[in-house]
Amino acid sequence: MSRITGLEPYVLRYWETEFPHLRPESSKSGHRLYSQKDLDNILQVKQLLYKDGFTISGAKKKLRGRSRHDAAAAIEQAKKEIRQLLAILG
Repeated sequence: MSRITGLEPYVLRYWETEFPHLRPESSKSGHRLYSQKDLDNILQVKQLLYKDGFTISGAKKKLRGRSRHDAAAAIEQAKKEIRQLLAILG
């Protein structure tokens, strides 16, 4: 993952302690197994910290705000789809 993201392994391990959504799976031998979602999250944190100039604390707040917004948007989309289904049914 270090080669893909351009980050040192110790930086990734530190970020895992600071950002709850960065939790890669572990193999039986203890190696970290990163998914595409993990990679996307890491690159998002990297963008906030290195390009946008956020502090760790600021990046956490920004990500929390995004997740709340994403959840609210998903709920609204689900409500819309349920209304459409109810209209079709009757």
